[in-house]
Parts: sequence; structure tokens; C-alpha cells
Amino acid sequence: MTIEEFIIRFGKIKAYGFIKTMRKGPTGIGYTLETLLGINENNDAHPDIEGAELKAHRTNVKSLITLFTFNNKVWKMPPLEAIKKYGSFDKDGRKGLYYTMSLKPNSAGLFLDVQQTEISVRHISGEIIAAWQLKTLAERFMQKLPSLLFVSTFTEERGGVEYFHYYRAQLMKGTSPELLADQFWAENILVDLRLHDKGTMARNHGTGFRTYEDKLPLLFNNIRDL
Repeated sequence: MTIEEFIIRFGKIKAYGFIKTMRKGPTGIGYTLETLLGINENNDAHPDIEGAELKAHRTNVKSLITLFTFNNKVWKMPPLEAIKKYGSFDKDGRKGLYYTMSLKPNSAGLFLDVQQTEISVRHISGEIIAAWQLKTLAERFMQKLPSLLFVSTFTEERGGVEYFHYYRAQLMKGTSPELLADQFWAENILVDLRLHDKGTMARNHGTGFRTYEDKLPLLFNNIRDL
């Protein structure tokens, strides 16, 4: 499907008003939209429409999504050493670094430092745990989301059944290191450390870069209302 074909089909869907979900649960919003557009459900990572990934968003719902993970050559301190030094214990007695980083130091003294060309996780002592070049993160972002078709949706419940009104579609493209730096400063992009002590090594589940769905438009340079 081309973007122009999407515009025609979406115009008709928008005119329907509220539409009963075609599947119960949180995935109903995307499944219903894809069905109405005539798109077959798929679980692959390929773009849906002319190079753009399709994303339906419930307006006024604060849902977090993972943009990407990235760990390659970023650790300035051996991960296992960082866990032993700054980790905390979970309910099973396992020590790990499972922190959502912010600009304010957490209970372990770790915080996110944002500079013009890089971000880093640091300790209040000045020790650097890991660092990411913003240029590299922008490239990774564009690799995962080169363009996005973002569909805003009003929702309401009728008799325990969810209904959707797909009322706006926007085509979003492009980002930059400078734009991402601003969003890290605003804490619209969250950094999740996710690793634990596995005896002789650290088990890293991948540092997650996440955002709230409603903040997605802030991460792109170019936005076109369709």
C-alpha cells in the first residue's frame, strides 16, 4: 500500500466514527486498524506502508514503548564490577542493575548525564559507568524507525467492550543527535539498565531506550498531517 492509498482508506475509516474492537485486549487497537485498512496481520519487523511502520495510539493513555536496545562498546566499567559496586538486590536475593535512569541521582548514586554529543550513566563520585554517542543513537533510532505512520485514537468503553475512533494520522520522519539530546534533557526518552550478576559474568538483557507513546512525535524532525 502506498501512502496515497493509505490517505484515501484512512479518510473513510476516520469518517466511520467509533468502531467496535475486532479483538479484545491491548492489541485490539492495532489489529482493528490493520483489518480496516486491509493489511494482513504479521509479526515481522518490516515496515507496513511504503517504508513506514504503522502505530495506533490511544489518546490520553500513558503507555511506554521500547524504541531500541543498544550496548555495543558502551561500558566504561566492566558490567559485573558495576553490578557489585552499585547494584541492588531483588526479591530473590539476586544483585543487579535494574534502574530507569534520570537526571537526578538514584538511591545508588547513579544518574544520567546529557551532553551535546553523548549521554552517560555516571556515579555522583564522577565515575562513568557507560556512555553512548548521540550520533550513534540517532543512527540506531533511524535504523529501527526510519518513518512512522502515527494514528491517534479516541477510545471509549461500551458494555465492557472497547470502541475506537481513529481521528488523525501523521507521517513522521527523521531525527538528529541534537533533537535526541533535547528529549533526553526533557526526560521524554528513558534509559533502562537491565543486567544482573550471574556468578562469573554479568547477564545483560540490553539497555532499553524507551518513550511514552504520546511523546513519539517529539522525536522526529519532520511531521506531516495526512
